[in-house]
Amino acid sequence: MKLKISDARTGGELLLFKDEHGFDRMPYIRDKFHKYFTIVWNPGEDQTVTIDGNEKEFPSNSLLTLLFNQTFSFEDASTLIAWQFNREFYCIIDHDSEVSCVGFLFSTTDHLLILLEEHAQEKLKLLSDIFIEELKTADHIQHEILVALLKRLIVYITGLAKLDYVPGKKIDESRFHTIRKFNLLVEAHFKSEHMVNFYAQQLFKSPKTLSNLFALFNQKSPSQIIQDRIILEAKRLLSYTDKSVNQITYELGFNDVPYFSNFFKKKCGQSPSEFRNILPAEKLVQ
Repeated sequence: MKLKISDARTGGELLLFKDEHGFDRMPYIRDKFHKYFTIVWNPGEDQTVTIDGNEKEFPSNSLLTLLFNQTFSFEDASTLIAWQFNREFYCIIDHDSEVSCVGFLFSTTDHLLILLEEHAQEKLKLLSDIFIEELKTADHIQHEILVALLKRLIVYITGLAKLDYVPGKKIDESRFHTIRKFNLLVEAHFKSEHMVNFYAQQLFKSPKTLSNLFALFNQKSPSQIIQDRIILEAKRLLSYTDKSVNQITYELGFNDVPYFSNFFKKKCGQSPSEFRNILPAEKLVQ
């Protein structure tokens, strides 16, 4: 089942997939990319998901969130329930005060995996049934109702994710929002700003304060997050475009090709050219 609502005026789209094969997203090509945020629930058996070329476990009764610029495919998409929407339908950045998920639920280098308790599974089943009913009901308030339902879904999932983020601890909201804002800043500036000091200044914090904050939440260090985002983008460009290593070097804010190659090799165990040479041929853009 694939259900969809579109707004021809704004280009806004919301899709729901259930028992459907067709929502895997490959390959990563910027100018042809459908910029959907994706929420996927696996109510079936354990399976594997491949995200940006890396295989991950997708356990039974878990939920996965994926950013608009991530590529993915599932071992068996037909057993999943998925929601996809673009920013023209509902912009989570413009409406962050409503859902408080930017930089957390939909983040940069990491995708969020949430293991669902029985009550959460029941809640998602109810929400998905209501979505299906409303997507089948074409009337003058359909869009308004579906936006409200999407907000409810995002807020509910964000709440579940927070509980899973630091189990057994109460989250300090101000600290939590600092982490979200940092992740959002990295997404906006990682190509030109590689040093933690820039992000710390934007957040009116010291680099040490930021590092201590991320350690408190058992997260990667700020510098690791920046470097991982750069590496992820480098892998995408090497995998799905025909840009040269030189072009990629400068696009990612490096002034020296050997320096970038050494940085990539230190993080990945192989040079950019070696990484590209072992890719399956069908991944390369002709």
